[in-house]
Parts: sequence; C-alpha cells; structure tokens
Amino acid sequence: MSLRRAGAWCAAALLALPVVAQQGRPGGSGRFGNPPDLESYIAQLEEQGRAGWQKPDQVVSALGLKPGQTACDVGAGPGYFSLRLARAVGKAGRVFAVDVEPVILDALRDRVGQTGLTNVTPVLALPHDPLIPPGSCDLILIVNTYHHFPDGPAYLRRLIAALKPGGRIANIDFQKRRTAIGPPPEQRLARDDFLKEAAAGGLRLLAEKHFLPYQYFLLLAP
Repeated sequence: MSLRRAGAWCAAALLALPVVAQQGRPGGSGRFGNPPDLESYIAQLEEQGRAGWQKPDQVVSALGLKPGQTACDVGAGPGYFSLRLARAVGKAGRVFAVDVEPVILDALRDRVGQTGLTNVTPVLALPHDPLIPPGSCDLILIVNTYHHFPDGPAYLRRLIAALKPGGRIANIDFQKRRTAIGPPPEQRLARDDFLKEAAAGGLRLLAEKHFLPYQYFLLLAP
C-alpha cells in the first residue's frame, strides 16, 4: 500500500479475504498488492460487520479527546474514523483527514456533506509527507495503515513534527498471527517490531489497550 501510494492506507481488511486487507488502490504501488475495484474497496471499508471487531466508538473513547482539540486521521479513507473523531472534538475542534488517493477523498467529502459536519479538513497527502501543519495536532490516529509505510520511522518523525506539545500518536494494526479478519500474517508487522521502529522514529510507549480482538492498540508520545 502506500503512503506510497497505497492509497487509503486506511483501515482495510474488513473481510477474511487477503485482497481486501491490502489497503491499496488501483494503479498504486506498494509493499503488497492493490485491490482492483476501488468502489468495492470503499464499500468494504464501510461494511456494517466491521463495527463488531473494530469497535470504533470504544476506540475513540479510549483516545481521550476533548472538545476543541485537533485530531488527525492518517489513512482516513472515506471517513470511518474521521467522522467519529470530528464528533469527539466538537464544533470548536478540527480533524485533518489525510489520504493519498483523490478518489477516496472525494468519497470522504460526500460523507462529510451528508453529515453536516463542518470541522473535517480533507488533506491530499504526498507519499512521503502527510502535509499536516507543524505543531497543529493533539492526537494523530493511524489504523491498519502503518505496516504499509515504505519508511515507517521517517514518516513517524514527520508526524511528530505535526504534534502540539503533549500531543500523542495512536497506532492500531493487526497482530502478526492468523485471524478471522485481516491480511495474511506475512503482510503484518508484529507489535514488538512496530515498537522498535517507533523508537527509531523518536516515540515511546505511553499506554496499551487490550479490547480489540485482532489488533494491537498503542498510544505513543515523543
């Protein structure tokens, strides 16, 4: 996938089909293959059964966001988490919804328009740069995306630059084992391996949540 054009790094793996979990875009390049049908991919990201294992409302609650804060959703896709973050920070807050795929951001804009939310800013990122304003974010969320980054530590350093003092980064990704949902184990990054890369990128572990059945959920800070 791609920050590397993997497009929609966003939360994929909605079905127990490896192709769905590759989080790519047609025509994109990346560590793993890309799904051939973008519209079907978007539909899978929004599939109703996802809530049972992704537990999005519990995830957002665990992030501890406050009204008026600024959050960023890296690999936002069509807004599965972005819209929930927007409600958590309220009208006085802001959410940067970052993706590298223009078509996906078009789908996000449509969803934002339907909800009437006014605090979501779609950001068309570069493969190597999220293009988030420096020092702007209280929290940056990465879901089912990091294991596709071509140079994870370098990208994390860019995200750190976008944090406010006291800001945090949350990473949620699939455990490196075979599960009912998600990509094949060889396409996953183990928790301990991620933490090594996070340390190389300048992050330390603050806390870990254990309520997700297939994923690890880590909160980090510079």
